[in-house]
Amino acid sequence: MIMLVSFYPIPVKSITMSMFFEINQVYLFTRLSTWLFDIKSSIEEIESYFSDGERKYELFINDLRTKRAVERNLEIIGEALKRILDKDDSIRIKNARKIVDTRNRIIHGYDSVSDDVIWGIIVRYLPELKKEINELMND
Repeated sequence: MIMLVSFYPIPVKSITMSMFFEINQVYLFTRLSTWLFDIKSSIEEIESYFSDGERKYELFINDLRTKRAVERNLEIIGEALKRILDKDDSIRIKNARKIVDTRNRIIHGYDSVSDDVIWGIIVRYLPELKKEINELMND
């Protein structure tokens, strides 16, 4: 039996080990769901920057606000994915390590991130990642 100690003036409650693990699983599921939602939201936000459905590289590289907004959302995607992998390494997402590495490069090596790399992520990898995230959220 585990004793939960409270620092508030309420009675201390005792729970069994199985109850503790169940609470822990619910907490973990909630956190994982939140991080998956954050990834999905960031992908959708990036897609919204090209609301006309037309993705043109020339427009992207000449719009500093959009470039910075995309980079910020890629940072969020990478951080959320890092947290997911830290908590549950059984979750498989293609290119997960590359996504986290990209986040690190944007944050720490901001001066070495090329527009070509970011654009390649937008057009090649985000649609695939979105599909994977949607499948995980529906499981």
